[in-house]
Amino acid sequence: MRIAVITETDPHEDRVAATPETVKKLVALGATVSIEAGAGLASGVTDADYQGAGATTAPNAQAALADADVVLKVRRPTAAEAGQMKRGAIVLAIMDPYGAEAALQSMADAGLSAFAMELMPRITRAQVMDVLSSQANLAGYRAVIDGAAEYGRALPMMMTAAGTVPAARIFIMGVGVAGLQAIATARRLGAVVTATDVRPATKEQVESLGAKFLAVEDEEFLQAQTAGGYAKEMSKDYQAKQAALVASHIAKQDIVITTALIPGRPAPRLVTEDMIASMRPGSVLIDLAVERGGNVALAKPGEIVTTPNGVKIVGHLNVPGRLAATSSSLYSKNLFNFLETMIDKASKALAVKWDDELVKATNLTRDGAVVHPNFMPKAPDPAPVAPATPSA
Repeated sequence: MRIAVITETDPHEDRVAATPETVKKLVALGATVSIEAGAGLASGVTDADYQGAGATTAPNAQAALADADVVLKVRRPTAAEAGQMKRGAIVLAIMDPYGAEAALQSMADAGLSAFAMELMPRITRAQVMDVLSSQANLAGYRAVIDGAAEYGRALPMMMTAAGTVPAARIFIMGVGVAGLQAIATARRLGAVVTATDVRPATKEQVESLGAKFLAVEDEEFLQAQTAGGYAKEMSKDYQAKQAALVASHIAKQDIVITTALIPGRPAPRLVTEDMIASMRPGSVLIDLAVERGGNVALAKPGEIVTTPNGVKIVGHLNVPGRLAATSSSLYSKNLFNFLETMIDKASKALAVKWDDELVKATNLTRDGAVVHPNFMPKAPDPAPVAPATPSA
């Protein structure tokens, strides 16, 4: 059983899909682990660290991938990378499959068994494999740190002989894993925190962290959650009422952090240009959804924009990757925990249970085809049947 880990080629990606800790565990399961030279450097892991854990170092990606039965990655493999993998290889990564039909087909054409880690179901035994939670948790933390750095003032209230410094006011929009960590971090730093979300279950979570909950709590609000625990898109009427409430609140805030995402859909627009214009000079907006279209008007992916009225709009890409060492540690454990379920410990060989609910939920391609029901190519409409010719 050969496992390969290669350097991520995306210029904004510093994470790596294995650490010495997970390599040691993989070797104990009977695997031979080959890691491309330098793959972990951006995450603070040297080739010597990997070798000390039992891995071998390959001079390049092609050498690492040669004959690999399993490939561990952070991002979806490029067409070139997929072409270097052997047919039948298992690939675990954050695949970002929505709207990526051509990329999925290229993996299918390469004969890969590709698994999208972000599609892991939200059930108890899958919690240790949940990459969305492990990475969003760090994004929420980092968003507060980035906001504090850009804000230029102290966050906690300080009473000194020279005078009193008021606590900063921080508003979190979207209370998923990232939002909850942002609330907790902002509270630990001494800010006055409010938060909003369309899901009623989040109210208690927000208040348990010492923050104040803000929402239009009507009947639609009480029904606004899917069975999987995700937010669902709200009606135009509700959005208008919520926007009016948020608009009056946001004008008084020092830092606003937006985290709202809808799986498979563009991020909802939460902060309008009028809201930004109402904010005070020096205020900061952090848009964690900027890579999915953005929650904030005027946000630009990969840039910090300063508006004419002095508001900073931060659109950092790959925020978990800004904490590459920590995010790689957690992500690699998520991968290991999933891969471990595919290994027969007695024979120390791959033994994928294709009918397992975790496998079925995450498997995108297999045996040369896209097999996930949400991403399979649509069958062409049947040709119209010509009307029968009446008999003479």
